[in-house]
Amino acid sequence: MSYELNKSSNNKFFFNLKAGNGQTILNSEMYESKASALSGINSVQTNCANADRYTKSTSSNGKHYFTLKAGNHQIIGNSQMYESSNSCDDGIKSVMSNGISTTIKDNT
Repeated sequence: MSYELNKSSNNKFFFNLKAGNGQTILNSEMYESKASALSGINSVQTNCANADRYTKSTSSNGKHYFTLKAGNHQIIGNSQMYESSNSCDDGIKSVMSNGISTTIKDNT
């Protein structure tokens, strides 16, 4: 489990939280600076264990996903799309346990 910090083609920064098997379990928003993206990682680490910070939703195509929000209700990250509500729940559990990781792979 680790975070991957990346820089997009338009010079914005984002991170992905990866599970032990290398699967992405949370995608961040885009940030203007690397420092802001690192603050976003810190926010995941701080908020990931709090079940009240997650919101589950269903997309227009019927797939399930979740959003992790900070205490100020700002979105920190979004999940991938899941086929079932149960799989979405498992994704939340994975972020809750893996989000505390302090390992950051800096690809910038």
